Parts: sequence; C-alpha cells; structure tokens
Amino acid sequence: MRLVDYLDKGASLDAGAPCLTTDGQQRTYAEVQHLSRLVSAALAARGVRPGDRVAILSANDPTAFTCVFGISRAGAVWCPINPRNEAAENRELLDLAGCVAVLFQEQFAPLIKQIHADLPGLTTLVCLDGPADGALGWDDFLALGVAPVDEPALDDLAMIVGTGGTTGRPKGVELTGTNLETMTAITLMSYPFEGRPVYLALAPLTHAAGVLCFPVLALGGEIVVMRGPGIGVFLDLVQTHRVTHTFLPPTLIYMVLAHECLDDTDLSSLQCFWYGAAPISPTRLEEALRRIGPVMAQLFGQTEAPMMISTMAPRDHFRPDGTIATERLASAGRPTPLVTVAIMSAEGALLDRRETGEIVVRGSLVMRGYHHDPAATAAATVAGWHRTGDIGYLDEDNYLFIVDRAKDMVITGGFNVYSTEVEQAIMRHPAVQDCAVIGLPDDKWGERVTAVVQLRAGHTADPAELGSFVRAQLGGVKTPKQIEIWPDLPRSKVGKVLKRDIKATLAP
Repeated sequence: MRLVDYLDKGASLDAGAPCLTTDGQQRTYAEVQHLSRLVSAALAARGVRPGDRVAILSANDPTAFTCVFGISRAGAVWCPINPRNEAAENRELLDLAGCVAVLFQEQFAPLIKQIHADLPGLTTLVCLDGPADGALGWDDFLALGVAPVDEPALDDLAMIVGTGGTTGRPKGVELTGTNLETMTAITLMSYPFEGRPVYLALAPLTHAAGVLCFPVLALGGEIVVMRGPGIGVFLDLVQTHRVTHTFLPPTLIYMVLAHECLDDTDLSSLQCFWYGAAPISPTRLEEALRRIGPVMAQLFGQTEAPMMISTMAPRDHFRPDGTIATERLASAGRPTPLVTVAIMSAEGALLDRRETGEIVVRGSLVMRGYHHDPAATAAATVAGWHRTGDIGYLDEDNYLFIVDRAKDMVITGGFNVYSTEVEQAIMRHPAVQDCAVIGLPDDKWGERVTAVVQLRAGHTADPAELGSFVRAQLGGVKTPKQIEIWPDLPRSKVGKVLKRDIKATLAP
C-alpha cells in the first residue's frame, strides 16, 4: 500500500466521517482526500514527478499532514524534516535525499532561507500558512494544479527518514510501502481496536505519532492533532473527544502522572495508551497501570524497523488472576508475528535464552537500506540480520529485555555497566521525576558512571541520599560516582532525553 491508500481506505468506509480534528475544527475524509488531490496536482504542475523527493518542515498541523498524502498521491517520496535539528543537519538531509520541494510553515522560513542557497536542486518552496521570501503562498500553490493526478509510485519507496547526524553526515533510512504495511498489520493484530478509533497525537507527526496514524486511518478513525505540547490540554482532549488510542514517550508519561488533573480526568474511553521510543521505569509503569488504567501498551522499534519489533498489549501487563505482572514490566514485550528476533554475540553467533548480546531482527519490517550509503547498510547487516545496536536477551517465555544501547554502555574499572539498569534503580526513588545515566572520562576508572536527575515538583533529595539508594540495590560498581540534580533534562522534540547534550555540558 502507498501512504495515500490508508486515507482512501478510511474514506471508503465513510467519506463524511471526521478524519483530522485540530482546535475543535474537523475535516472529513472527503475534505482531506480533496485537499490531497489539489496538493498532488500542484506538485505535478511544479514538475514533481513520481519518485521525486518532497520534504515537509512543520510542527503538528493538519494541513501539513494532509500534504503527506498529496505527496504520496503524486507518486513522490515523503521526507519528514525535524524542526528541532540544527540547520546544517537539515541541509545535509535535504541534500542527501535530493529533495526538489519543501513545504514548510512560516515559523521555519528563517531556517529555509539559511540553507536554500546551498541546495540548487531544491526548486520549489511552499509556505503553508503565510508569506515567505522566495516561496509560493499556499493558495497560489494550490491554484497551479490543472487536474488532480494519482500517480503510482515508480517503486515501493515511501519515505526517507533522517537518523543520526551527531557524528557526521546524517543517514537517510529508506522505508518502503511494504515496511509500513507490515508495521500497520502488526499494529492491528497486536492491540485492541474496538469500534471506530479516536487517536490523539501530541508527539510529533514526523516521528512515531505520525506512522501510528496509518492503522487508525485504515479503520476510518479520527485523528485529533495537538499543535503544541501541554499535559493539561492532552488530558482534557482525551476526556472531551473520548480518545481511544494515543502515544507518548516515557518522559511525557511521567509528566502525565505528575499532573494535578490526572485523577480527576475521565480516561474510561482509552483502549490503548502506547509507550515507547525510550526505556520506561517499571516503577512508573506500575503507577500508570493503576492510575491511568489497564490500557498501557508497549512498542519497541527503531527508524530502520519502524515501531513493531516487539509489542506488549495491555492484557500482557497482567497475570491470569488480574494482578500486575511486575516481572514483565522491565521487558519490551514479545517479538511480533511478522518479525524474527534473535540475540547475537560479537562474533556473529546466535545465543541461547538468557544470554546477553546484540538484538538482531529480520523480516519485511526492516528498511530497504540507507539512502546512497551502501557501506552503512552493509555495516548494519550481518548474515541477513539487521543489527539494532541494542543489547538485550530473550527469556524462557520469549519476552525481550533490553539492557542498553550499545553506545550507552559504560565501561568503568573493567566492568560493563548498563545505563538503563542504573536509571531504573534511580527512578524507584519517590522524589525522582526523570534521570539519565552516562559515562564520563575518568583517569582512574576509564569512565565514571554519572547520573543527572530531575526531581518531582515539591520533593527534595541530595546526591548522597540518591547514591546510597542506588548502592543498596546495585552495589558499589554500578552506583554513580557523580550525581547532578538539574531542574530539567534536555529533551528532543519527541521527548527523548538528549544524553549527548548532557555529556557536552559535563565533559571536561
């Protein structure tokens, strides 16, 4: 399926049903379809052909998201651009993908102006919501289209998604229609969907929150788009719109749990509250199961194998007698039906249950490769397996446990310390809101385990107390030798804690 086929499938069920809702304004499936055809025709009038790359640079916005389907309908390839990236990284990604057009919001016009001169192949600029130098206005752009077109794609390529960029030129992950169809099929078979779903998108539509829209659209569901963050607004929208499905990374779930309005909000409509994109504290997850409800649903994936390497449906968080299965809460669920998962040693041997190594996967969920980077594609592949870069193991019940990212493991005094294990120990302290554990250079230890902690509002704790708390659980080797308490942690647009920013601040 092409990306636009999910929209058209939903429209075939009820063209008059609400499709995209923002700030109380609804657009029906028929209206979104019509606008996507106008976008497709306008792109064709500007010379965009099937297989060409078209980027979108926007915060959460229903018009911008509709453009995704216009791009697909024209047979072109969608390149989502993260507004939070540095200008140089976005320039590199646009150049790598060979984008011929960018559709952007007025607030990002300065960024476009900064990089456009270095991108001679970028021939079409369109501002979605206002005037911008050198760009077509939205109405003028749409007026270019003579007749709607619906071009099939030249091949199965649907998206080029940027990843990396912190250590050099970013990589472009090639995701095909087959990859996203596999992801959608796994989603629909793994989680509860009763009736017509209502999906609330707070997290950026350029990331996980966006691709989770495709299974919702296939069922004719409604997508409620939040333009900006705000936990109070999020809770109000869940109650007002009777939201059935939503997704948040763990750091935002912690904010939901800390919000004063949570316990007074009617969350009874929720069927599935997805969490993922980073490890979650089992302590906070248990709290969420009690206070938000038995609707928490984990997903584990990465850009190269989107979203659904393993899943844990709401029911899997509980034992047959209805009690919380605390022994599973630290897991990433079970490998999904359409993905094969194994654990591999550094020498390339597949390991047995409970043996720790790199998590490798194979199946139609895995990307086609890195765009114009055969060396990186080859490095991420071994004997037909895709290397995730995550370290973990499978238990006797086939639950997958991720102990760390390979790059985040701290080697201190000759011992391997997994940052995730230390973070989970710190998160058990009742005063801790969030934390991140990194390794910093140390003359004695090679690396010293270092923790940066954000406390809950109204709570206090000092580094000595937190150190003793961790030592009682993990012993001296894994206890951070340096603990910093910060008012907040640096986060990406999708809510992940930016460990590289912490290292840059603390590194000598």
